[in-house]
Amino acid sequence: MGSSTAVTNAKESGNQSDQGGLHGWRLALVFIGLALGMFVSSLSETIAATALPTIVGDLGGVTIMQWVSTTYILTSTITMPFYGRLGDKIGRKRLLIVALGLYALGKGICGITPNMAGLICGRAISGLGGGGLIILSQAILADVVSARARGKYMGAIGAVFAVSNVLGPVLGGWFVQVTGWRMIFWFTIPLAVLAMVGTGIFLPKDSHDDHHVTVDVWGIVTSTLFTVALVLALSWGGTTFAWDSWEVIGMLVLTVVAAVAFVLVERRAVEPVIPLSLFRNRNFTLLTVAAMLIYASFDGAINYLPTFLQIVEDKSPEIAGLMMVPICMGSLITSTATGFLASATGRYKWMLVSMCAFVSVGFFLMGVLNSHTALWLMLTYFFILGFGLGLGSQIIVLVVQNEFPHSIVGTATAANNFFRQIGSTLGTAITGSVFTARLAAIVEPKLPSTSHIKLADLTPDEFDTFPKALKAIVADGYCQALVPIFRVFVPLMVACLVMMVFVRNHPLATKVDNGGTAAR
Repeated sequence: MGSSTAVTNAKESGNQSDQGGLHGWRLALVFIGLALGMFVSSLSETIAATALPTIVGDLGGVTIMQWVSTTYILTSTITMPFYGRLGDKIGRKRLLIVALGLYALGKGICGITPNMAGLICGRAISGLGGGGLIILSQAILADVVSARARGKYMGAIGAVFAVSNVLGPVLGGWFVQVTGWRMIFWFTIPLAVLAMVGTGIFLPKDSHDDHHVTVDVWGIVTSTLFTVALVLALSWGGTTFAWDSWEVIGMLVLTVVAAVAFVLVERRAVEPVIPLSLFRNRNFTLLTVAAMLIYASFDGAINYLPTFLQIVEDKSPEIAGLMMVPICMGSLITSTATGFLASATGRYKWMLVSMCAFVSVGFFLMGVLNSHTALWLMLTYFFILGFGLGLGSQIIVLVVQNEFPHSIVGTATAANNFFRQIGSTLGTAITGSVFTARLAAIVEPKLPSTSHIKLADLTPDEFDTFPKALKAIVADGYCQALVPIFRVFVPLMVACLVMMVFVRNHPLATKVDNGGTAAR
């Protein structure tokens, strides 16, 4: 089993030194380059989400707005396993440079596009690169830093994501108002190029280049078919088509067929893109399933909170964005602290258990929100949720990497992130569908007969034009429709807590055993 490698490494060393890894200024420069790439990816996505209504309004594509996000999710998710597996075979440095190049190219297309078709095309190309940025960066850390020393770097990465989530909405609003929305895409290109240059200069060259790579064609085809069918079914259901329509049902059936075909193909593949043997490892299976549920719940909630704050709390978009800061600050504090603690002590199981416990409490408290909840109390609940997520979100990746030999660490990292992304997509879609159905059931009977409001497409700007009495009806319905969904997440988090109890606290490896990559 892969975990034996990590255990052996730890026993052989007997200390906390980072044997075989990079050190000093060279490691610092490599880490800055990797963090910059991930920062660019995360920041530009949060900025784009904030400015999307303005962008599609300018390009005249409101009816196909969902494809701007859906296309990126599709291409980035599809490529994750491929980047992970290929990186293990031929090395990650060149792949990361290619991923950054594709990402920058896609942003450039988005910046010059005269229409929605160009925007969607640019988003698709950005996704082809974006799918590799996080996977390759996390795996490269395993190339240059031992698992024991890696904790503090994973914690810093968590802080990078927290900061980008805070800055994104603020910068998005600023760009739209001051420079125009196209600068949202243009300004990320120099940062991506800078990350490419830093990667090329400071990252050790790939020490392994397998010229006899066997491409798991059918594994890629079936995993792609599964992802496309699932994302389309969830994107269409309840919006473009009814859930019981033949289009949505057909996509769901295709999802199941593709999943079964994928398993059958991977059982016989010489070099599977996602080896089924990964799931024989207890920690990997527990952490991957838990990550799916955690991010399904977290992203399902987070995606609807800004609109909730604008409609129920009557806040401006800028203020609603700032009210999300406590979630990011809580995550920043704990992800940084737990990373350093994991490196210092080698103990991490308590972090995973505590994460699920705090997130459960956070969702429970958010499940009692109403239009009369004091602002400071609401922000405290948000902080608790972010505090809990930060306790273990980056530790999950660290533990997964520690469970396997270096030859498949990229594959394991990609598989965990792939299923985490699937969970996020599922959570967002299901939450949206349930919320929309509840909102219609609660509000529509109370609307005036002359009203022609489309609740599923309601925006805060449209809400602001309503008369006071109508705004009160919709705001109350919004609260009644969304808040109970938060309580549904609580038992899911309790289930994750139970899973974390069964995680084994294997010693974190203190050696970098990668065939000499880090020593170069």
